[in-house]
Amino acid sequence: MSEVVYEETATMIAAGELQSFVPFGREHCRNHPNAFNLQLRELQPASELWSSDGAAGLVGSLQEVSLQERERECWQLRKGCMGAREEDVEFEEELYTAGNVVVWSQGSRTQASNVYKAFTVDSPVQQALWCNFAVPLNKKGDEEVEQTVCIVQSSCINVHTITGKDFISPLPFQVSNVWATKFGLLLERKNTASDAQLSSPGEPLPTVFSMLHPLDEIAPVVCKPAGLFEGCRVQYASDSTMKIVFSCSQPSVVVFYDTVQGIHSVWALRKVTHDERSTVLRCPAEPAGTSLGLMASGFLTSHLRNTSRLDSPGGSGAAGLGPGTGTSYPVGTGSPLHYSALHSHQSRIITSSPGLHSRVHSPSISNMAALSRAHSPGMAAPSFSGASRFNTSFHSPSPRHYGLLHSPNNTMNETMLVPEMEPIIPDLCMEQLWSETVTTPCHRELSSQASKVFLTSDLCENRYLCFLVESHQQLRCVKFIESNDSSQLIFASVTIIAAKDAEPLQNIDVMLVLEACGSLVLYTGITKVSKVFVPGLLSPTFSLTNHIPHLSTPMENVSTPANTGNRHLQRLDETAMPSPVSEHRGPNIKHHEASFLEDYTFQQATPCIHALRDPVYNRVTLELSSGTMLRISVPEIATSELVRKCLQAICFILPKEAAMKVLVKWYNIYNAPGGPSAHAEWNLFVTCFMTLMGYNTERLTWTRNLHFEVPLSPVIAAKKARPSDGGCDEDWDYLLGSHYHRQMNFQPVCVPADSSNNTLTAETENPSSAFPPSSPSLTLDSSAPLFPHIPVLFYVLHLLYQELLLDELQRARASSLVCLLQQLARDLQLEEYVDLYWREYPSLISSFTENCIIDQALIGQMQCPSFLKGKPPCVFSWLSRCLRGEEVPPFPYLLGICQRTRLMVLSYALYILGDDNATSKNVPKYLVKFSAGQKPCASEPQYRRRSSVKVRFSNESLAEKLVVWLTSEGFTLKDLESVPFGVALPIREAVYRCREQPCSDWSEDVCLLIGRQDLTRQAHKMTLAKSKGSVGSGLSLEPPATTEADEEEDGMSDIIQEVTGLIWSQDLRVQEVRRLLQSSRPVRVSVVQLPEVSDHEYIEEKENKLLQLCQRTMALPVGRGLFTLFSYHPVPTEPLHVPKLNLTGRAPPRNTMVDLNSGNIDVPPNMTSWPSFHNGVAAGLKIAPASQVDSAWIAYNKPKSPELANEYAGFLMALGLNGHLTKLATLNIHDYLTKGHEMTSIGLLLGVSSAKLGTMDMSITRLLSIHIPALLPPTSTELDVPHNVQVAAVIGIGLVYQGTGHRHNAEVLLSEIGRPPGPEMEYCTDRESYSLAAGLALGMVCLGHGSNLIGMTDLNVPEQLYQYMVGGHRRAQAGANRERHKSPSYQIKEGDTINVDVTCPGATLALAMIYLKTNNKSIADWLKPPDTWFLLDFIKPEFLLLRTLARCIIMWDEILPNTEWVKSNIPQIMRGTFDPSEDFNMETMVQAQDYITAGACMALGLRFAGSANSEAFDCLYEFARTFMKIMSFSGTAAVTGYYNLQTGLSMILLAMSMVMSGTGNLKVLQLCRFFHKRTGGEMNYGFHMAHHMALGLLFLGGGRYTLSTSNSAIAALLCALYPHFPAHSTDNRYHLQALRHLAVLAAEPRLLVPVDVDSLKPCYALLEVTYRETKWYDETTVELMAPTMLPELHLLKRVKVKGPRYWELSIDLSKETHHLKSILCRDGVLYVKLRAGQLPYKDDPQGWKSLLASTINHHNSGVRAFKPENISAFTSEPALVSFAEYFCKTSEGMKHRGDTLGLFSAMLYECVTQECPEMLPTYIAINQVVGALRQGDLLQTFPLWQLRLVVELWDSRVLQDTTNRHNALLTSEFLPIMKNMVDVALDSWLTDNSSVLRSYMRGEALPKATQSIMLACILVYRSIPFLRNTHTQLEGCSSLGDLLSRSSGLGIPLRDLLSLVPVLLGSASGPLNLPGFPLQAL
Repeated sequence: MSEVVYEETATMIAAGELQSFVPFGREHCRNHPNAFNLQLRELQPASELWSSDGAAGLVGSLQEVSLQERERECWQLRKGCMGAREEDVEFEEELYTAGNVVVWSQGSRTQASNVYKAFTVDSPVQQALWCNFAVPLNKKGDEEVEQTVCIVQSSCINVHTITGKDFISPLPFQVSNVWATKFGLLLERKNTASDAQLSSPGEPLPTVFSMLHPLDEIAPVVCKPAGLFEGCRVQYASDSTMKIVFSCSQPSVVVFYDTVQGIHSVWALRKVTHDERSTVLRCPAEPAGTSLGLMASGFLTSHLRNTSRLDSPGGSGAAGLGPGTGTSYPVGTGSPLHYSALHSHQSRIITSSPGLHSRVHSPSISNMAALSRAHSPGMAAPSFSGASRFNTSFHSPSPRHYGLLHSPNNTMNETMLVPEMEPIIPDLCMEQLWSETVTTPCHRELSSQASKVFLTSDLCENRYLCFLVESHQQLRCVKFIESNDSSQLIFASVTIIAAKDAEPLQNIDVMLVLEACGSLVLYTGITKVSKVFVPGLLSPTFSLTNHIPHLSTPMENVSTPANTGNRHLQRLDETAMPSPVSEHRGPNIKHHEASFLEDYTFQQATPCIHALRDPVYNRVTLELSSGTMLRISVPEIATSELVRKCLQAICFILPKEAAMKVLVKWYNIYNAPGGPSAHAEWNLFVTCFMTLMGYNTERLTWTRNLHFEVPLSPVIAAKKARPSDGGCDEDWDYLLGSHYHRQMNFQPVCVPADSSNNTLTAETENPSSAFPPSSPSLTLDSSAPLFPHIPVLFYVLHLLYQELLLDELQRARASSLVCLLQQLARDLQLEEYVDLYWREYPSLISSFTENCIIDQALIGQMQCPSFLKGKPPCVFSWLSRCLRGEEVPPFPYLLGICQRTRLMVLSYALYILGDDNATSKNVPKYLVKFSAGQKPCASEPQYRRRSSVKVRFSNESLAEKLVVWLTSEGFTLKDLESVPFGVALPIREAVYRCREQPCSDWSEDVCLLIGRQDLTRQAHKMTLAKSKGSVGSGLSLEPPATTEADEEEDGMSDIIQEVTGLIWSQDLRVQEVRRLLQSSRPVRVSVVQLPEVSDHEYIEEKENKLLQLCQRTMALPVGRGLFTLFSYHPVPTEPLHVPKLNLTGRAPPRNTMVDLNSGNIDVPPNMTSWPSFHNGVAAGLKIAPASQVDSAWIAYNKPKSPELANEYAGFLMALGLNGHLTKLATLNIHDYLTKGHEMTSIGLLLGVSSAKLGTMDMSITRLLSIHIPALLPPTSTELDVPHNVQVAAVIGIGLVYQGTGHRHNAEVLLSEIGRPPGPEMEYCTDRESYSLAAGLALGMVCLGHGSNLIGMTDLNVPEQLYQYMVGGHRRAQAGANRERHKSPSYQIKEGDTINVDVTCPGATLALAMIYLKTNNKSIADWLKPPDTWFLLDFIKPEFLLLRTLARCIIMWDEILPNTEWVKSNIPQIMRGTFDPSEDFNMETMVQAQDYITAGACMALGLRFAGSANSEAFDCLYEFARTFMKIMSFSGTAAVTGYYNLQTGLSMILLAMSMVMSGTGNLKVLQLCRFFHKRTGGEMNYGFHMAHHMALGLLFLGGGRYTLSTSNSAIAALLCALYPHFPAHSTDNRYHLQALRHLAVLAAEPRLLVPVDVDSLKPCYALLEVTYRETKWYDETTVELMAPTMLPELHLLKRVKVKGPRYWELSIDLSKETHHLKSILCRDGVLYVKLRAGQLPYKDDPQGWKSLLASTINHHNSGVRAFKPENISAFTSEPALVSFAEYFCKTSEGMKHRGDTLGLFSAMLYECVTQECPEMLPTYIAINQVVGALRQGDLLQTFPLWQLRLVVELWDSRVLQDTTNRHNALLTSEFLPIMKNMVDVALDSWLTDNSSVLRSYMRGEALPKATQSIMLACILVYRSIPFLRNTHTQLEGCSSLGDLLSRSSGLGIPLRDLLSLVPVLLGSASGPLNLPGFPLQAL
């Protein structure tokens, strides 16, 4: 009896962390405001109602219960998935439902639970679940996953996403259950009694529906059952006996239960294919009596009945089921669901011809899905047709007495009426993969529906689908595998485990099973691991149950794969049923249990476990019979990294069954109750592992000692002492009989050649060994389970050991592993391996001497692989041979385990050997995958490497390749720090090289690896912070102090002052511009009251003066919009502040208020309507395009008061100009337009068109066409559209179709230029602006097309435009609009000639834009000014300006920036001397001259816009001065006319500010300020507008933006700067004022702002900008001090940050400009990093304070002058600063070690000046190695290996070429000195102890400890191979030549060989006289 109990405890493990569990939501609901009506009660848990599963979330009560019952609570848990990286956050999420409330909470072990969200809905919640919906982002099929919570109520589903969107999806039918899947939701329709009445017997309704997104249609699911013949059809899932019991997204499967047959089946869920979709939709109707009658065609939409109607009493029969309504019976459409006809009478007559299906076949978009997903969530209500579909009249299912479809040749007269219907297209398809075998009913009752289904995997990566059948108390586990292309799941055998309940523990690959008797057992897959002991719960299975044999019968079940065509079905095997024993167990156990419990009285004290639920990670909840719940955690398989790795390697190589046994054994030993502490884990593992291999760990000294390190509890000690613990025989019977084992036995015996018995005994006869060799205790037990695998396991662990050596953090563990390895190597008689271990740990290995004899006969049982015979793989010697350039064999590695080995080997192959394809094609050259015999070799994943266009085979490109490849493998700086310093040096060198000259387009990870934080930051997409706090940037010029209130008001406070302060650091010009442009404060009205003026007159005078000033104030916002362009990111919760337009004044001495509304003077009506529109635009233009603006926010800004409507109209236009208006919902656009507010319509139409620039967007085209009579059909009703709105719409057409050359629009616009006035006063006012708009729009549509206008030759566009320009007879109106223009106007008599005054400007600019930059001479000649005085009199001077401008921009390339060119545009007759006899008008000549000059200047401004070209500027400035001189002479001014001069001057000023756009040039600013002051006389509203626009352009976007000269930009500027400015604020006669803002479309960000990556402050940096070669200049390079405006990008070749202050960074624009564009769009932030030892330009303008400045005279004096204390000024690297702080200062304890301090300071100096702070640890490490070697402190030779690799790299670099030395990292004299010290130390030891080396080479016993260490050091450092068997060759060489020839095969480097010469040659013939030997000759 005791024996049995003992056995039980031996395989029992203890569960950890016991805590009581209460769902957090219950607590929260108590305090929830809704709690009083929930009346929550403490529920008695009943497992039938509570069964839930973690993976899919079937939760809570699934019983149908009437709602009158008490509310049920239910909850589910899952592992948290909100965190970015899963391994960092381990928390649980709970979704709790009770009544109307759903609570989503989160909590973890480390922190308490908290409510994430709580939802309350209107009706009781049926179910709540998590679901991920996939939202398609674009056409290509990329998807974004939306995580949501779905709350199911009886009539709808509420979906809440974590981003805050809410949807409500109405349900068209009652739902019994909802399931989350990979694609979305699956809904199961509830079966109701009325189904039967509605459908004729052969026509069931679909039962499973899918919803892929809350805004999508609910569509039926198609299923594809597996059949035994090919004919099995795709059909709707309509079998009401099939119930879903489980769904899962990875893999995407659904489990069904057939309630009739009682079987479970597994179905794959996937998207439906096109063929399946069409099959279902087109399926021809069959008579309902056929076998597949499921698919009869009589399905009508009536089946999706309206639930409310059914619920009404008698509703089922009342709807007219009489046979009389059977007329509209559909034919030929096999889909069960159709959009029903909205009106039954619109039925059409169709024949049943094949053409019938064509419509059904075309993909139709359902109305609900057509609503864009971007719309506001409120739009998810069902659309009309969507609702009506489920609400149609009941069509009669009358018998089919027409009999139509029986013959193929139906004739026309057999027609019938069919309503128009569209089928709902199915989205998902289920394909049957597997189903249980049908058991014969006589044997047993049907199995009930599985109460729980889950997926689990075992420790060897087998996967199982398990379902718990409670009626049989069985857990059925079906093993499945993914097919090779992982497209399909293949289900294999079924295993049945007796269980009452079970739950999987995902992340530790086990499952917890509750047996019927109440004990907890742990399984991994179907292998039983152990029982689980829960502290505080007594297991009821304390006795007797052990006598019953544990049954787990593998039941080979027939899988029914989906593609039965290519796989034979197995025969059903009746005998494979489990034996009936399992039935008899039940009563037995119950009996025992009862008697057991009667005897003892603790029945009430210890409740038993009743059910399991909610597994997350390794935690699970136990439900006790008392109703309380406990949460326990199951321990992991290993906590020590080393044990975990070893287990991984063992599993990798062993066959699965053997590996499983090892893992189970280890798990039990490790987790036994009262188990070991962490440090003992390795010892325990060694003992367990060696025992399994057949060792007797008690007899080996070192393993015996391991036991005493373990603090043993008495239980374990007793258990440990039992030798049988190594594995009892029955445990391994199965293994010995396994196929693998037999296979290995038939292998030929591989015995190492030299292991004959005598050598064996010779080896082991060692007096110190504890037992004589003959003693049997030191032999291995050959029956041990792992005995046959010892060699393979040894080799795998050896490779793991090599892997550990490459990781500094793991290296300490390598020494533990080496003890185990050396024992195995000795016993396998692998001398070379023992030698290798001895060399690496000389002192450690010398202490081990015992061997265990493996019986010779038994060696045959081992599988001794051939690879053990070769040289032992040693990764350091492999790398070292690489560095020496020798031939290297491929290195073995374990896939997935030896990752570091793989990375290092391939890195060396790529970078040192220079093999370009080392990481791709040539991997097998360097690596050989070592894998288990029975495992297929996993193919090396192929990594796509980004290769540059030009393949350079220099070292640079290798370094780049290496760095990019390492990053793609996930290698980071942290990893590099853990690589040993010698191995890492080549990688560091590559990194260093890349750091010097990086590519600008590398990914963030690459930049992190090479340590360029500036580039890393750049790869992060971020803009400058616009916080108020970031203003203080240490500028010497603070802005003048203003109060907060003022600052807010003027609307210009968002300019980034840190940047403007750097650009204009010497003065306050930005403040001055703000002062000039502010319009929110009252103006100063200073009028002196003359004595004779009465008070009343004085007041009038003041008000008149104010009226003049207000003309200026009203014009300011246009300029302000340009100045503050895109400078602000709005907060989505606050409306945008619009500064008010202040039209009051203050009169000086007493500051009295002056107001225009006093009624003393006449003020024009509507004076402020346009100015406030402009004010709104200015405010809206502040918003940056990158801001987060959505439809709701735009509507939220709508003002309450109607007088602000104009401002809001402007705000809408501005949102269009910065691209945000595209987010405005169509509904809202419609709302705004129907209000009929003129300004709003103008703003909205122009805004939407600008946002859709050049897209030809159809919906916007429709919107615009409604407002343009010419685009409407001739018969349409006349709409009364205000004239200005028509103008805006016409321009809108131009913008939307910009550059497309759209034929129809071009034709309409062409005729609209000359639109005649209509009869009833229509088109009579402001005709000029409409004609101009049509011309501009036509120019935009055909922008730059020139003569290549495709398909428009018949329109004769240029000729027609020429006619409009010069006049002539009107042509007959063609086309649709002929009717409109029949009767002439009654007001305006134009006759039949063209009114040139109206049509000329539009036509001229249209020609200019169509032929823009085409240099078309013939068209340009049309535009020449006339060359006779007579003709000159016929043309308006203004038109001369336009013609000149047009001609110049057509001849774009001829524009030159000098005065001669400008004057060359004036005709000859005006330039010569005048003959007084000629009859000419002086006024005509002067005006013509001035206007032509202004036009040419304007063209010059456009040509050089944004270029800041100094010649162009000087030229324009000269003309401006000339004009101002003329204006100051009253005589000449009178002749020309003040207005004309002022117009010309304004145009020249605008041209100047275009050229200097964004630069803030002072001369232009002075001119603007001069004109700002002039308010009297002729200075009207328009001129003020022009001058302040010039000011705005000059400081465009606060200096961050400038103008582009692309075609599109020129077109926008022509619209905005049209040279006729409004005379007063309501004047739109010649040009619509709103168009002035289109200048924004020409702006582009070109300011580059260097930002210091450490301080994140903008700073100065030197740029080198290289221009491409053009026909005007060669390739040139200029230096600019950034922040600076860059030239246009297409002119540049490269932009480079120049040293020496900052790290160099080059952006090459010859390949692509995208990278630089994205930098400029994000505020132009270019991150730069100061080099160590440098100061920024602000602190050190001349560069005299830098660290290197002192080293000019001599390098060493620099080191001496260097004071470590000052380092913080020169580097921000914290490591270097603290190193200087702690190691380089002279302190008390360091005084006597001055040399060390000096060395440290020199190292520090080297690191700072060489700019490689990461080399400091390497320098220190090298220094430590050398110090330790000289003092003899080394215990292992690892550091010497590293030093040797460093030296070899240095040698190879120096030998390759001396020129390349500056590129190497170790350039100083430091390394040669260190190397010399090592050589001296080793050589001196060698001369004293040469005998030790000789005896080693002869193979004599190893020396004692101290000598042993030094000897190992020499062998490693001199790379002498294992010479045990080669001593005969080298001894007795007579001469050096002989020695060289003999040693040639050993691969000892020559230099190392020479250092051994004294020993080797001295042994033969006395010491030779070596010094005289000419070593130089070698």
